[in-house]
Amino acid sequence: MITVERTDFMSVPVQDMERATRFYAETLGIHNSSPDDAWPEFETGNVSLYLVDPSRVGGTFAPHASAQIAFRVPDVAAARATLEQAGVEFEGDILDTGVCHMAFFKDTEGNALMLHRRYAR
Repeated sequence: MITVERTDFMSVPVQDMERATRFYAETLGIHNSSPDDAWPEFETGNVSLYLVDPSRVGGTFAPHASAQIAFRVPDVAAARATLEQAGVEFEGDILDTGVCHMAFFKDTEGNALMLHRRYAR
């Protein structure tokens, strides 16, 4: 058995680094902490999102299409409305699970994302 202390980052596959970097920085407003444009790393407060072009390391591009990265926001409906005004398309209505609200969308590269807010214990 090993001891896992925490998750440092999650790799997010991209094909167009410039387009994806603009989306995460400008559309979502997440801070890019990397001084290297070839390897942007966006700080979400608990886990960094590391944009990676798999072709640069001998891999093949395939988006994370079904396992959403969930972004906690203060108000899912308000955040969704803001992103829709910026041209982001959502999949279906806001889902109310009885414990949280969720709204599903994709980044410019086809990676599955979600706006999320837990409102019950």
